[in-house]
Amino acid sequence: MKSVCIIGISGKLGQYMAEHALARGYEVVGVCRAESVSKLDRFGDRITLIPGRTNDRSVVENAVAGCDGVLTVLVPWGVEGYATGTAQAVLDFAEPGARLVFSCGWHISRDGRDVYGWKLRLFVAVFGRVARFLRFADLEDQVEACQRIFASDTAWTVVRGSDLEEGESEGLPVWARHVGDPVLESNITRRTDFALFMVHALTDDSLIREAPAVVSCQSASARAHGGGGES
Repeated sequence: MKSVCIIGISGKLGQYMAEHALARGYEVVGVCRAESVSKLDRFGDRITLIPGRTNDRSVVENAVAGCDGVLTVLVPWGVEGYATGTAQAVLDFAEPGARLVFSCGWHISRDGRDVYGWKLRLFVAVFGRVARFLRFADLEDQVEACQRIFASDTAWTVVRGSDLEEGESEGLPVWARHVGDPVLESNITRRTDFALFMVHALTDDSLIREAPAVVSCQSASARAHGGGGES
């Protein structure tokens, strides 16, 4: 792994991923909207920026060229298939054999075996309908994006995040294959550590074609039950 493209680098998660990737000595190329470029001034010439919408196929094609890995923040903005367009562009234009790592929430299920608590089910039901009505976001778009990833024969990983909080790193999160696993019960991860797991997945072959749901390694549930993706 020498060069990494971060699709959605200007957001909090994207910036943390840039920090972790640079710390590993990777060359970093980032895509973000032109109006967000200034958010990345602190990185200076340590990263290469390609301004543009992250679902713009020509922008993505240019950005991922020559990259060994692609880290993608799947955001379901609007109601015009933004996340799906982003995912499809990455799948279509990434270099053959590149490691592709995508981020999403626990509400995504690969095989239907996830068990959701009432709070998450209520949030998805209420927020999903309200956000779509207001044309602000479309959670079903993120679902469709992930279904396309799951059907791909690329070397993908879809990292499913719990609730996120700011704070100093607590270390690499633990993971399970299905929401409902006791190790995930605490439902909290530091945002920097979620980014750390994304970057870690670039070189962890055991995560290829997995959809790990992650939680802080220092959370009460992780300490009580351990982790490792066995269930």
